[in-house]
Amino acid sequence: MTAAPLADAPTAAEASGVLVPVEVHFDDLDALGLLHNARYPLLVERAWGAHWAERGHAYAGDWHAAGDACNAVKEFRISYELPVTRSGGHAVHLWLERLGRTGLTYGFRLCSADGLTTHARGHRVLVRLDPDTMRPAPWTEEFRNAARPLLRG
Repeated sequence: MTAAPLADAPTAAEASGVLVPVEVHFDDLDALGLLHNARYPLLVERAWGAHWAERGHAYAGDWHAAGDACNAVKEFRISYELPVTRSGGHAVHLWLERLGRTGLTYGFRLCSADGLTTHARGHRVLVRLDPDTMRPAPWTEEFRNAARPLLRG
């Protein structure tokens, strides 16, 4: 019997970005001992939030004070490639595919802690919102400057 092949490591386009450590807990696993499919997006969300919070962009209950953290998800897509079969340290690899005037698209991979084994990959589209109207609003220059190093390519 041969072992199942590992999911692909990052593609050349995915090689940029940051690797954010995440923890899979025992209670994140389903009855079969696999990471429950609903936990993958949660881990991605936590990694993204941790990355931006470290750079001063976080939501703490006040939309006006949140600035660029006043945003909403427009689209989320994920492809599950290789099940996570254990709790412990993993990582989420994040990069920006597009940084527009009011929106951005970032790519992600949920992967092994060293980034070599890919368990899932996808992208998420965010739109920055005006806190009064909840309509699209431009990203600040401060945010754009902090985001540019994550742009792939």
